[in-house]
Amino acid sequence: MAGSATETVRRREGTETGSHAVAGVAKPGFEAVREAFIENFERRGELGAACCVYYRGEKVVDLWGGIRNKATGEPWEADTMALVHSTTKGMAGLAMALAHSRGLLDYDERVSTYWPEFAQQGKERITVRQLLSHQAGLFALDERPVRSLVADPDRLAAVLARQKPVWPPGTRQAYHAITLGFYESELLRRVDPEHRTLGRFFQEELATPLGLEFYIRLPEEIPDSRLAPLHRFDMAAAIFALPVPLALAAMNPRSRFRRALLGSELPEQSERVYARNLEVPAGGGVGTARAMARAYSVFATGGRELGLREETLRQLMAPAVPPARGFRDACLKVEIQFSLGFAKPGPTDPFAHPSSFGHPGTGGSFGLADPHAEVGYAYIPNQMGAHLEDPREAALRRAMYRSIGETNPYRP
Repeated sequence: MAGSATETVRRREGTETGSHAVAGVAKPGFEAVREAFIENFERRGELGAACCVYYRGEKVVDLWGGIRNKATGEPWEADTMALVHSTTKGMAGLAMALAHSRGLLDYDERVSTYWPEFAQQGKERITVRQLLSHQAGLFALDERPVRSLVADPDRLAAVLARQKPVWPPGTRQAYHAITLGFYESELLRRVDPEHRTLGRFFQEELATPLGLEFYIRLPEEIPDSRLAPLHRFDMAAAIFALPVPLALAAMNPRSRFRRALLGSELPEQSERVYARNLEVPAGGGVGTARAMARAYSVFATGGRELGLREETLRQLMAPAVPPARGFRDACLKVEIQFSLGFAKPGPTDPFAHPSSFGHPGTGGSFGLADPHAEVGYAYIPNQMGAHLEDPREAALRRAMYRSIGETNPYRP
């Protein structure tokens, strides 16, 4: 097909919602991604979704389809957006990297250098790198992050500053599922000359210059008709899809994992599809796959559009630095590598070339930058899956790599 043409592919929809189109562009050579996208609907229980790939700075895949709203049967459109949960962490990590590139912070400096009040309860020696890499022991807060607290940055900053680490910082890794974004945002407020929150910084310094439809703080003017409500997975099925230790932690309300998730409900606590004017930078981002793929593409191809320094990109591409007790995560109960706000490929999670950086989210969404292959990639569904590696996303990512001749992209 012509590379600039929009191709609409019809598929049979065996549910009560009738037939819906899968639409978009897959340029010559990337037909395998389109086929995998269609197969997700036919074989893997997809409801509505979007996938986008940039290769060497060019948009080569931009697909969307299925159902945006299961209750009404309305289709997923080209501009449909959805909540991506922890995939937001990757976008927040890009904002922090831009701050690093502009000399506002140093990854190996102590957080208390920029935020003196942080130096309480044994936190005085925590570095920015440790904090962004889930090694600070601050995965939960003593004061529950309710909406009124999160909406007041000054009050939230005081709660964050007086939090005591669960163990000596730098000794263990524990997934800061929600707190990471709060700490990132306050750190950014301290170093930014305009004292902007992470959501505002992202919007003004990345989203607007690059033309991205992605929001860490969803504004009021975005209508519900553009948003895809999420549909939860079956909890019984989820227990069997997860590793046994994580499944047990998910069932225990007092586990580290469950405590780390407090506040994750805030983006959907609204009379509308998603909450407006509230920042949960580790789990509340709303946007398109196209926006995430474009952002990652800029970082994967040198970052000239944002004036990124080579040193910043080198730091993002470097291997993760483990804590003293290694990468086995004390919340997730699996071995996973984190670095500077991102997930990194590793022996137990070889999702891309080792230079890559990105982040998955609960339910199946995922985005990454692969500087080795010069790829920016993103996938967003509205039917939430329960796997740590979602089969729908994995099928798309593997098809993408096959399309560029990388059958085994993870090569240490």
